[in-house]
Formats: sequence, structure tokens, C-alpha cells
Amino acid sequence: MTARLTLGVAVAVLVRPGLWLTALRQTHRLAPRGWWRRPPFLPLPDRGYSAFRQVTQYGDADHPPSVGDILVWLEWCRSLPAAVRAGTTEDDGGGGK
Repeated sequence: MTARLTLGVAVAVLVRPGLWLTALRQTHRLAPRGWWRRPPFLPLPDRGYSAFRQVTQYGDADHPPSVGDILVWLEWCRSLPAAVRAGTTEDDGGGGK
């Protein structure tokens, strides 16, 4: 992630208190072990993982994600546990199995 994208995501999440906990959880889950020992000393996702996700989403490992796409993903992360508990997800049309 570039510094500009990181700042953009941070600002976008700061103005959405409903995403704060989700963003912290995902940051913790995606940060490589010992991230504080290596520059840039930020809990950024592993570059290999980021490249894989960019290929699966955009078809290009060099295509940077947008702030909007990251917010949509965070919203999905936040809503998924409740959908799983209810037995429905958006993918199945909300009808369960």
C-alpha cells in the first residue's frame, strides 16, 4: 500500500465509527508477525498476499485497490458473521441454503 492509499483509508475509516473495530481486527489479522521490527514499521499486509488479492480482484497484481473498494470489503467483513449465524449470505440471494 502506498502512503497516499494508507492515509486515504485511515481518514475514510476514522469518519465511519461503525468500521473502527472491524478495521482494527482486519489490520491485526493481515499484519505479518514481527511487523514492528521491519521498515516501514507499520502493520501492513504481506506484499505477496496483497498481490494475490489484487490479481483475484482486478486481474493485475500491480493494480492498486481504491479506498472505496477497501471500505466495501470492511463492510463485508463486518456483516459476514451475522449473515453466517442467520444462515444467509448475499451470494445465495438471502434464502439460506
